[in-house]
Amino acid sequence: MRRTLFPSRETRPGGGPRRRRAPGPTRFLAVLGAVLTGAVLLTAALFLLLGGAGSPGGATGTPAGSATSGRDVDRVVGQLVSVFENGTPEIQYAYVEDLDDGRGYTAGRAGFCTACGDLLTVVDRYTAQVPDNALAGYVPTLKALAASFSDSTSDLDGFPDAWRSAAADPEFRQVQDEVTDELYVAPARTLADANGVSSPLGLAALVDTAVQHGTQDGPDGLPDLVRRTNADMGGSPADGIDESEWLRGFLDIRRATLENPSSSATSEVWGESVGRVDALDALLDAGNLDLDTPFTVDPWGDPQTIG
Repeated sequence: MRRTLFPSRETRPGGGPRRRRAPGPTRFLAVLGAVLTGAVLLTAALFLLLGGAGSPGGATGTPAGSATSGRDVDRVVGQLVSVFENGTPEIQYAYVEDLDDGRGYTAGRAGFCTACGDLLTVVDRYTAQVPDNALAGYVPTLKALAASFSDSTSDLDGFPDAWRSAAADPEFRQVQDEVTDELYVAPARTLADANGVSSPLGLAALVDTAVQHGTQDGPDGLPDLVRRTNADMGGSPADGIDESEWLRGFLDIRRATLENPSSSATSEVWGESVGRVDALDALLDAGNLDLDTPFTVDPWGDPQTIG
């Protein structure tokens, strides 16, 4: 899939995941490289084939027996990740901020960034659909920044206002949903299906890990965490391992990775993010594998209700 096209964030300039300064919880996101055309086409095909679980409006065409069959959990998964990312279940399409973290502007529902290529993907696609938009004039600069992984914002005067203005357009919000689905949700669903992870909570755990750790091959990426879990558990749910026990093992490995990542540059901010894992563990302890709503999560000392 996309793994070889998006190197681990640890190999990028700027080090580890981004940290939101105030107010609300620490903010983290996997850093994605500049998006190549072939990767976009491939992930779009996966999106059409498998459906997307990141869009609040819900996906269609989900295969029977998959993690989202029987009912629509897209909204719930999206809200849960939003709590982990932004401290609120309300999807933050208009969010934009320079976090001084080596990635330029961070913006939108999934923390797309100007130095990483994923924000360019959003703006490029939106401009193809709506040529006369407030962000269109920034495309050449965004391409240059993504190509060099530059965190410079000196040539982006007025960009935050333009992003917030575009976020009022339902078409722009839909583009954000699509790109989130392609970059995070489709790879997570593929791994869920391949490993027999069929519960909504299992899907949510993999999607959130994709958002924070990335979907690339590497010692801290989602695929490697799944492989390590399978090795530790002697298989996956597809091999007959109890899904609850497998998820507990997966979350233990994710917590250990956050506390001791392969790159020392990420250790401080990742160590502060274990509340994400604690919140997922609490749902598992409560037996809420179906993510039955309403439920409350408290990753950052500020309980949020989803439902």
